[in-house]
Amino acid sequence: MSDRRFSTLRRIPGPIWILGFVSMLMDISSEIVHSLLPMFLVAGLGASMTTVGLIEGIAEATALIVKIFSGSLSDYLGNRKWLAVAGYALGAASKPFFAIAASAEVVLAARFADRIGKGLRGAPRDALVADITPPQYRGAAFGLRQALDTVGAFTGPLLAAGLMVLWVNDYRRIFWIALVPGVLAVLLLALGVREPAKTVQSKRVNPLSRTSLRRLSGAYWWVVATGAVFMLARFSEAFLVLRAMQGGMRPALVPLVMVAMNAVYMLSAYPFGKLADSVDHRRLLVAGLAFLVLADVVLAHSGRWPAVLLGVGLWGLHMGMTQGLLAVMVAQAAPPDLKGTAFGMFNLVSGIALLAASVVAGALWQRVGAAATFYAGAVFSVLAAVLIMVRSRA
Repeated sequence: MSDRRFSTLRRIPGPIWILGFVSMLMDISSEIVHSLLPMFLVAGLGASMTTVGLIEGIAEATALIVKIFSGSLSDYLGNRKWLAVAGYALGAASKPFFAIAASAEVVLAARFADRIGKGLRGAPRDALVADITPPQYRGAAFGLRQALDTVGAFTGPLLAAGLMVLWVNDYRRIFWIALVPGVLAVLLLALGVREPAKTVQSKRVNPLSRTSLRRLSGAYWWVVATGAVFMLARFSEAFLVLRAMQGGMRPALVPLVMVAMNAVYMLSAYPFGKLADSVDHRRLLVAGLAFLVLADVVLAHSGRWPAVLLGVGLWGLHMGMTQGLLAVMVAQAAPPDLKGTAFGMFNLVSGIALLAASVVAGALWQRVGAAATFYAGAVFSVLAAVLIMVRSRA
């Protein structure tokens, strides 16, 4: 079993490892900021929970919506790498603005720019992974890239927690540190990855034209619909941080909540990605949703730190089981010359769902309470599982 696992790792192309380390560095940069941002908004700038939900919803939806244009542009130009480089560069450039923000509006603008960068790089990068990797190893490749990405999502909050202790809750000083790994990510991608050669087309075709979109199959649109329902069930992770804060954790320790979630995510992403190459995808999706229901119920029941840590651990397991899997399903259902567009369209629909989910989550928290937010997430998770099972029997 161990030999087979390492044999698969050896067959994953080298550029996938580099893309994983690029993602890791940028996630360190982003998570240093994001693990502290809800507290900074509420405690430092006096923002309401509804404002936090609105900012997070707009920011994350922006990233997902922009992906359709970057993905389609990468198909049209036949180039994915340099669009990804531009996206990583914009993400790095946004970090100083968090450090100088004097109002929630400035934070919103910085988050907006940061997420435009994420949207610009996301679909071309995912399509590049699909281009580089042989089909029989795509689950493992997406899982590996996601696992390395999540090392950054684990390390960033850990660094934030340590710096909060060292610098006595100096949010702005810590935000400046986030610039360093962001710059390193840009340099590594620009210098370390070469895009595979493609057949030159005599005439460029608009990938968003009606003719092109008709080539996306019914199976692909089912994956898109599934991703949208997932986003309705899984609102912004900022609410996990706020739940820990509400439970009375010291501010310096709150980022450890995201460390716990991302540790589980990191450890589960590659094994479940590899498993996706050999098992029924729909069953794995339903199993992932079951863990999300458990996470929501635990977090709704109690805000004390043992319950919060258990809840975010279950949330991380859900992410590890489903995130890479959805990417594999998109890659398998899309024509080779429309993979960027396919990832972009998938994320456009998911982005609209995420915006709605985060705004509703913030409003529920503000007007009813934290428990209502997580119970609503559990209800949507059950609905998503039912839809998948009905589709499986059709």
